[in-house]
This record gives sequence, structure tokens and C-alpha cells, in this order.
Amino acid sequence: MRPEKVKFMLLAADMKRAVRFYKDVFGLDDIFVSEFWSELSFGNAIIAFHGGHDGSINTTGLSFQFEDVFDTVERIEKAGGIILELPAQREGEPIILGRYRDPEGNEGFITQYVG
Repeated sequence: MRPEKVKFMLLAADMKRAVRFYKDVFGLDDIFVSEFWSELSFGNAIIAFHGGHDGSINTTGLSFQFEDVFDTVERIEKAGGIILELPAQREGEPIILGRYRDPEGNEGFITQYVG
């Protein structure tokens, strides 16, 4: 039996703030929003949020790719996130890679393909 969907779950101390951040910064769309469980989407990708988190750091493997990763840096900071590593191209890789932390403590990656 195959899964119906795959969801990537993040933790949220403040659900309204978490949903607003991911909608404003990354342009995700509402599927379902409540105080303790919310789901946002981009295409077939679903990012879920579980409420009740204490705001401590939560390292994730979540990565968003953009046409202009430096514009995304500005949006992250304006929305209350922190840039942990400014985007830079690493030798031998076809991407510019940066790291961020959202206001809930979730850490992820932002990239730009430069092929």
C-alpha cells in the first residue's frame, strides 16, 4: 500500500505567527488552519504545523528553492526570521545555499539553482 500524501511537519509555539511567516515569506497556501494543527501547501508539497512547541531550536531538513535566494533573505528577516548562514555557492555544487531559523525555532535551508 502506498501513502496518500507526504507531509513535512514543523513545530509551532504560536500557530498564527507560524502560518503567517510561511505564507508571507514562502507564499504557501492554506489547506487547514487551527490552533493545534495546520497545513499549508505549495503544489503537492504539504507543510504541517503541530502546536504546543516551546520555541526551542528544531533542526529540520526542510529546503525551499527560489529564483532569487537573496530576495528571500530579506523576506525572512522582515517577517521575524533569522539568517543563520548567508547564501553562498559551495565548490562543486550547482546551488547557492543558505540557512534560516523561523520565529518558532525551526531551522531550514534556502537555495537558488545556478546549474
